[in-house]
Amino acid sequence: MSCSGLWPTNPKAAGSNPAGPASSRCRAAAEEATTPRSRNARPRAPAGLPRKVRPADGTSIRSFPDEGSRDTAEEAPSGTGGPPHCRDRSAVLSSRPLFGMTMDATWMAEALAEARKAAAEGEVPIGAVVVHDSRVVGRGRNAREGRRDPTAHAEVLALQEAARSLGRWRLSGATVYATLEPCPMCAGALVNARVDRLVYAVPDPKAGAAGTLFDVPRDPRLNHRVEVASGVLAAECGELLSSFFRSRRGK
Repeated sequence: MSCSGLWPTNPKAAGSNPAGPASSRCRAAAEEATTPRSRNARPRAPAGLPRKVRPADGTSIRSFPDEGSRDTAEEAPSGTGGPPHCRDRSAVLSSRPLFGMTMDATWMAEALAEARKAAAEGEVPIGAVVVHDSRVVGRGRNAREGRRDPTAHAEVLALQEAARSLGRWRLSGATVYATLEPCPMCAGALVNARVDRLVYAVPDPKAGAAGTLFDVPRDPRLNHRVEVASGVLAAECGELLSSFFRSRRGK
């Protein structure tokens, strides 16, 4: 129905509401059309559309993802789209475990500190620590020159101190961190000490016995096997060794 036929041209002749309810609806529509709106006013939803209902807990409708968009943040490539501080959120939302690698780097830094002490003493910079129940129970650094002892390797000295700290030779539940891959003697000592895990930084192409030349810790013929991981702080530990031998060759 058109409003032109219900809206009188002379309001005085028509009275207050000559056309009944239909005229009232048209008058309200005209007044709304001519009333200035605030810039921030929210437009009304068209008739017949359901109104948005805010959840009882007060959260916004926008906080609920659409169906099938739950993994969008993880699948989106980092560095594209969104504000700069949100472009790498996929790394934060990743389900990959990061805690283990963080702790390995923390303990390897302790072994690296022992290696630097060895370098300051004129020894080949190799260090090792033994960790049990989230604390260092044994430390060692290469001391063959100072002790005049061919068995004074960092891993052996760290195992000896750990055995004294724990009061037992069987070091089950312990992890050994070494800046260089253990030699056959040290790898055998790890097996004899019954340690659970070995983490070393850089491989030893001339004497490595934890996967390079031999694999003593994981040899199935032995009565104990050790879990092995490598590559933690490899750049830092490798540079310390390289700089030490460069300085020796320069003399």
